[in-house]
Amino acid sequence: MKRMSLQWRLTCITTLCIAIICGCLTMFVYKNGVHYIDSLQDAVESQWDEKGNKSDEIYISIPDDKWDEFADEFSFQVYNNKADYKRNSLIITVLLALLGGVVTYFISGHALRPIREFSDKIEEVQAQNLSDSRIEENNVKELNQLGISYNKMLERLSEAFEIQRQFTANAAHELRTPLALMQVQLDLYNSASHPGNDADTLQTIKMVTEQNDKLNRMVKTLLDMSELQTVGRDDKIILDAIVEEVLADLEPLAVEKNIKLIGKCEDATMIGSDILIYRLVYNLVENAIKYNHPLGQVTVTAYQRNKHVYLSVEDTGSGIPKELRERVFEPFFRVDKSRSRELGGVGLGLAFVREIVRVHDGSICIKSGKTGGTIFEVTFAQHSM
Repeated sequence: MKRMSLQWRLTCITTLCIAIICGCLTMFVYKNGVHYIDSLQDAVESQWDEKGNKSDEIYISIPDDKWDEFADEFSFQVYNNKADYKRNSLIITVLLALLGGVVTYFISGHALRPIREFSDKIEEVQAQNLSDSRIEENNVKELNQLGISYNKMLERLSEAFEIQRQFTANAAHELRTPLALMQVQLDLYNSASHPGNDADTLQTIKMVTEQNDKLNRMVKTLLDMSELQTVGRDDKIILDAIVEEVLADLEPLAVEKNIKLIGKCEDATMIGSDILIYRLVYNLVENAIKYNHPLGQVTVTAYQRNKHVYLSVEDTGSGIPKELRERVFEPFFRVDKSRSRELGGVGLGLAFVREIVRVHDGSICIKSGKTGGTIFEVTFAQHSM
């Protein structure tokens, strides 16, 4: 069976609705007009001839002194009938127009349902679920062709993302070997005594060691990000226990920065990768400590409600401007570049956090704290896979 195009469907539906409305309107107007015309005829035919019988022709005998009165009454009757006819016609027209609009709305809504489904499908597309976002074959000709083009686009995007991930992994692997060799040489050099070195040489060696360590951490993070899809996500995670572990691991850093760590956790469990969720919590809390004010505090909250698990990390730092809150998840983006260099970050921590959230089908957002700091809020389905 040949598919009818969306244009023809809408044309047929609109034409049919207009035809029905016009037919109904004509019928009601005709019936209404006939009714009032007949009422005038009945008023005239009510006059009887002198013998008390109706005649074929109508004769109305009106005395001269009654003519003005009759003319006034007849004109008044005609005027009232015309007014009633006009009012009822308008009411019927409005009612029919409203009825036609309602019918057309629901019929066209049914006809355009595939477009809404197509739009909803597009809204669900993410880099991690391209293969699950294909559009099935549609009976509407235009939408079917659009679906085919859309599926081909998804295939090209999936290939591009795979090439990007493979390139990142290969580059990280290739960089890891020379960096490891450099680290070994630096460790050997630093383990020996070099009394003949001047201050400039020592400063250079220190700078090279720090930068090599930074590159090693960057390569490790890139490798972890490229391998996210291969990590199993079927562990039963007790989120409050992970939060307690992270707070214990970061306690020395918090003491060094004069930051108070506070955990407010209820029982919260979910399905996912315990390694990745630990890394997510660790990165968020570590960032909150590093970018906090001295004598500040970091509050970590975890709980579950309505089959969802919620995690929030709040600091008392300077906050993040609204216009930059989406960009902080971009790789290598820094709100304060000078301070980030001082703290030794590589610019991939929050990008890694976002990827972990995505592979667990969760969401993350940034809000302003009551004291002017920043709140990172993460939401997972309780049985995320």
